[in-house]
Amino acid sequence: MQMNDMVIISVDDHISEPPGMFDKHCSGKDLATAPKFKQDANGKDYWEYQGMVFPSIGLNAVSGRPLEEYGMEPTSLDQLRKGNYDVDARIGDMDVAGIAASLNFGSVFDFAGGRLHKMPDRKLAIRHMQAYNDWHVGEWCGAYPGRFIPCAILPTFDMDATVAELKRMSGKGCHAVSISENPTHQGLPSIHNDYWLPFWKAVADNDTTICLHIGGGNPAPHASMETPIEAWITTMPMSISTGASDWLQLKALRDYPEMRIALSEGGIGWVPYFLERADFTNARHKAWTNSNYKDMKPSEMFKRHFMTCFIDDAFGLQNIDFIGEDMITYEMDYPHSDALWPDVPEHLWPSLKHLSEVQIDKITHRNATRFFRFDPFQHYRKEELTVGALRVRAKAAGVDTTPRSSGGARPVEVGVDRPVTSGDIMRMMAQHANEDMVAMIKASA
Repeated sequence: MQMNDMVIISVDDHISEPPGMFDKHCSGKDLATAPKFKQDANGKDYWEYQGMVFPSIGLNAVSGRPLEEYGMEPTSLDQLRKGNYDVDARIGDMDVAGIAASLNFGSVFDFAGGRLHKMPDRKLAIRHMQAYNDWHVGEWCGAYPGRFIPCAILPTFDMDATVAELKRMSGKGCHAVSISENPTHQGLPSIHNDYWLPFWKAVADNDTTICLHIGGGNPAPHASMETPIEAWITTMPMSISTGASDWLQLKALRDYPEMRIALSEGGIGWVPYFLERADFTNARHKAWTNSNYKDMKPSEMFKRHFMTCFIDDAFGLQNIDFIGEDMITYEMDYPHSDALWPDVPEHLWPSLKHLSEVQIDKITHRNATRFFRFDPFQHYRKEELTVGALRVRAKAAGVDTTPRSSGGARPVEVGVDRPVTSGDIMRMMAQHANEDMVAMIKASA
């Protein structure tokens, strides 16, 4: 196998939703009250819904920009690559990066629908969440069957509505849902509470994968407002270990042996020590903790239920024996700042080529197709989805990867000789938000 022979599925990418996304899925009062895409006098785009403002800014949409212009820009869709919000352009950007298929998390309601939990009119929020799911599954994913893994969001503040929506989405062929890794941050009972019993059953009955994305629950901590932002960004993926440890103790994992949980955007290099520590803790303390594991080791439970993913993790790929070759997938993370677009294959291949062809196939696409119940080969021959074939298509379509400058606000003034800090970024975020959004940002920091 060579680099161009790989078939790569990315299980974590993102969308900056287009302005008219609700138009075909709502009517009458529902459309009139749906989230509205607006622009202020300074040209900053934002969504407004039920009296709250959701700016789509910052490092969530910088693919295709010069590295020196990263920060809290962009602030409007015209500063982004069109692939952020236009599905036809997204396919071109996937092709040029050698990405055969992609799972996309949304932005308007956040990765796991957390903003819906803050709405004063929750019945209305449920209706517009349904409209979002219909747009995501029908318009975005449905535009190119076999190229997107659909992933729904749920109104977990209403368990009856949650189960109903999960079943409805399953009927549309969507077998992945994104929820908060820690619902107590949304004012809900913890995952260990009986409140969630109907959800676990519905997940099992409908053969659905649960996605837990970093930032969808437990905040990624930073030491202080004076902490250099690179320190914060460094630890963000590893912050998912807090949620992973909590979910690994879930009794439902014993009740439903086939339950599948994806740790989205969490990396893999930390996993060997995490599993070693979990096994050690269990061995030393199970005599008094009334452990859920019973006759299983935590590491065995993890490998039965959890899927990991990585962007650039050569260390993890040197240690797959301690993770499990069946429990690793790839993510491009387009268009976030960590995304290696459009040079994904060039970064990925050197980290993989010491592995067997079977192992490479598992990590690049077979684990994803199995875990997410997704089969792109119903629509395409395998040879049509290789890195080489997709890049030939992108070249024929004239996909331009030249970095595009849009100016960009700087986190600190030109000439200031100090690192950009967490506080600098928080202040820039606040400049693009109303008081409600500022409060949300501070609460998650």
